[in-house]
Amino acid sequence: MNKTETDCQVQSGGTSTFLKGALVGGLLGAAAALLFAPKSGRELRGDLSGTISTMTDKSKELASTLGEKASDVAKSVSSKTTELAKSVNEGKNSIMESVKQASADLAEDAKNASDKVKAAAEDASQTAAGKME
Repeated sequence: MNKTETDCQVQSGGTSTFLKGALVGGLLGAAAALLFAPKSGRELRGDLSGTISTMTDKSKELASTLGEKASDVAKSVSSKTTELAKSVNEGKNSIMESVKQASADLAEDAKNASDKVKAAAEDASQTAAGKME
């Protein structure tokens, strides 16, 4: 290769570039076929009008379907979010109830231990007083 060929190498875009070129070529070919078809202007305008009308109807139908699907997804997300919020709230309430119960049990255990210590202290005091006499 000479210097000019090395400086200006053609980059290959791969399959993507080929598909884009084929699509553009197909569209240009279809437009040329319509323009050079042996039809009168009135027939060509009628065909174009019918095609545009069909495409418009299909676009409206697609938009309607897309809107319905989006609405369904929004409703689904909303119901799932509500269910999750209820589940979290129930879990929170259950944990709070467990903590309250554990706290009450601990307070009862502490009271019982305090009563036992007090009784033991009184016994010790009476035993010490009895030995001093």
